[in-house]
Amino acid sequence: MTKEEFYNELAKVSASRESRLNCAQLVKNEMELFPYLIEILFHVDDKISCHAAWVFEFVCEDYIYAIIPHLDTFTINIHRVHLESAVRPISKVCQFLAKAYYSKENNTFKRLLSPKHKERIVETCFDWMINRHKVASKVFAMETLFLFGQESTWIHDDLKQILEQEFQTHSAAFKSRAKHILHRMKKILK
Repeated sequence: MTKEEFYNELAKVSASRESRLNCAQLVKNEMELFPYLIEILFHVDDKISCHAAWVFEFVCEDYIYAIIPHLDTFTINIHRVHLESAVRPISKVCQFLAKAYYSKENNTFKRLLSPKHKERIVETCFDWMINRHKVASKVFAMETLFLFGQESTWIHDDLKQILEQEFQTHSAAFKSRAKHILHRMKKILK
């Protein structure tokens, strides 16, 4: 399938879970489409980039290792994603990466996720936290920051400050997750 044909497939993807799963399955069956998916994902002003982000999330949720050859491209470009419909799935993929990195199991991410990759993810997650984004994006960002903050205390310090400042102005869902993250940070300090 050419990039243009794949783009047309992505254009047909709807927000329904079934539609996103079907396209993700297409990519998993034909992994040579994955680089096209990333390329289209980072055409950040094209609404089809949101469709690519939805599919990207589902592929990565099922097979996070697909991203390994593309870690540089992903981490260099994530800060450019600005359409809210794309930010949420990308923030979730950042959480997948953090969870894989901090997994108890020995895995490739522990070796290949470089300090520069982590720095780019952390910077972008902080941007998502302080800018006007929906709660889901912020929730995934705060979980990612919590995980990466386990080896860099300044991350926890800054995250704590943001959560405490933003606490009163956000929804019940934000408050609930913020309380949970603050509690987990407190346990680590003990």
